[in-house]
Amino acid sequence: MEIDVLKKYLDEDVALVSVMTGNNEIGTIQPIEEITKLVHEVGAYMHTDATQAIGKMPLSMKSWDVDYMSLSGHKFYGPKGIGVLAVKTKAPFEAFVHGGHQENGKRAGTYNTAAIVGLGVASEMAKRDIAVEAGKLWSLREMLRKGIEERIPNVVVNGSQEHCLPGTLDISFPSAEGESILLYLDMEGILVSTGSACASGSLEPSYVLLASGVDIELAHGSIRFSFGRYNTEADVQYVLEKLPPIIKRLRELSTR
Repeated sequence: MEIDVLKKYLDEDVALVSVMTGNNEIGTIQPIEEITKLVHEVGAYMHTDATQAIGKMPLSMKSWDVDYMSLSGHKFYGPKGIGVLAVKTKAPFEAFVHGGHQENGKRAGTYNTAAIVGLGVASEMAKRDIAVEAGKLWSLREMLRKGIEERIPNVVVNGSQEHCLPGTLDISFPSAEGESILLYLDMEGILVSTGSACASGSLEPSYVLLASGVDIELAHGSIRFSFGRYNTEADVQYVLEKLPPIIKRLRELSTR
């Protein structure tokens, strides 16, 4: 995020600012603590979506001073279908589901106890293993990035390479269409995406890339590689074996 641009929008009419801790497409990490200070200076509240960041970098509502933080269990190997909205004491809150008095009136409905317990255990494990996990993911990411740059000419790595989540790599391949790359890789058993998984059914270029200044052609030729706990160096080597001939073939077809 460009802090100077944010400052232009911050005034007494702003009630809430919401910023992702780490972007789910290009992995860019935002300076949440700095942003929160600016938001509070105008009397607004601050929310951060840390779904993509948990388990990959340290998170702290207290040190960042955010008013709200949201998380999703499946992103750190907890059960699917359960998440967390952490709310600072005295921060305003309006229940989304009304009815009973569970959660002190903050949300009605029967507890999914098994999922709650699973989420708690997963969070403890994520905190315990964060240094090892982040180091492994970053190593795999850099191995793939360097391998692609060495084997494939004319590629563009998107997003900040200094402030980036480990395990997320977004690369554009000029003169090769992203959906075609995805399909060829899928036939080789390699699962990637052309943007956010939430918008995987859309053929439109990533709005994240467009907003970050990437031109529309590069955005159409972008692929997001994501790594997890069970990926290995052998997986990276397999991608580096299969990807270069795919890009070469697609570029040849585009120039005919």
